[in-house]
Amino acid sequence: MDITVEQLAEARLVTAQDQEVPVSATLRYTADDPLAVFVDFPAEAALHGEEVTWTFARTLLDQGLRAPAGHGDVQIWPYGRTRTVVEFHSPHGMALLLFPASSLRRFLVRTYEVVAGGQEDVADVVERGLSALFGGV
Repeated sequence: MDITVEQLAEARLVTAQDQEVPVSATLRYTADDPLAVFVDFPAEAALHGEEVTWTFARTLLDQGLRAPAGHGDVQIWPYGRTRTVVEFHSPHGMALLLFPASSLRRFLVRTYEVVAGGQEDVADVVERGLSALFGGV
């Protein structure tokens, strides 16, 4: 099944000086990788001037819309009634973005219309991952 959900999202990058800078992102989900969501940032929004994609669990996004979630490179939590914080950590630094919660919820609902929660084909995901890890095709 090769179904992809894409949605543009306007976020606000919080700078070290506590200013909010507008940043465009594309939220992406594919039925071929049903456990993950992707956030694509254009080159102009990235530290090194190259497009950047962050990948994390769809369940993390779901949980983070309701309460603080995540302990590693991606952490998500509600910020007031209308916004959600998505914090990304990398060896190059940290980025804290504010997204409209309604935009993230709308995207999440659309992903569940493609693959319902609990209906993800985990066996296929594991098989592809092992194949990639061990050099299979």
